[in-house]
Amino acid sequence: MKLYWSDVTSPRKVCVVAKYLQSPVEYAYLDLGRGEHKTPEYLALNPNGKVPTLVDGERVLWEADAIMCHLAARADSELWPQDDRQIDALRWLSWAGQEFNPVASQLYFEYIIKPRFNIGEPDVGAVARAQDAFRRLAAILESHLQGRRWLVGKTLTIADFALAITLPYAEAAHIPLAEFPAVHRWHEALCEIEAWREPFPEIAVAA
Repeated sequence: MKLYWSDVTSPRKVCVVAKYLQSPVEYAYLDLGRGEHKTPEYLALNPNGKVPTLVDGERVLWEADAIMCHLAARADSELWPQDDRQIDALRWLSWAGQEFNPVASQLYFEYIIKPRFNIGEPDVGAVARAQDAFRRLAAILESHLQGRRWLVGKTLTIADFALAITLPYAEAAHIPLAEFPAVHRWHEALCEIEAWREPFPEIAVAA
């Protein structure tokens, strides 16, 4: 298997799963600043021109959640449950992708992506709106996590990795995580996992 990745949030969750499962993956780093995700060769694999992409034999997968599911299923791992928990995990994957992460990612974009790629200063209005929306959504998550260690049942799933993907950057991205003690505790539990703390392989930079 070959995984095309870069050191941003969407590939991060796939790299977490690959490392956690010790998947037999060959990593191929794409330098986004150099536009390596927009080359004709890469677009032939992923017409969206985004990362990550996984090539597994004849199968080419893009979209991080699908790749996480594939890696977990390939390893016969409980990260992607094959019982009634699967629907609940899918619910949280959907909520992460459509509600929570777009809001948190706005703050990640304003405070981390903009300076990294020299595309302007944080938009104060956008930041305020995103923080307000984050607080509203985090309150939902806070309620769900009362008395729970993980999102689904009693075991870790890919839904945990997917939903928390911006939280390692909370301080730098001005994400008000500290206001939500259950969410903070849940993320601290993730931080006990080495693959979550250090998901990325070393980047081999061409001379």
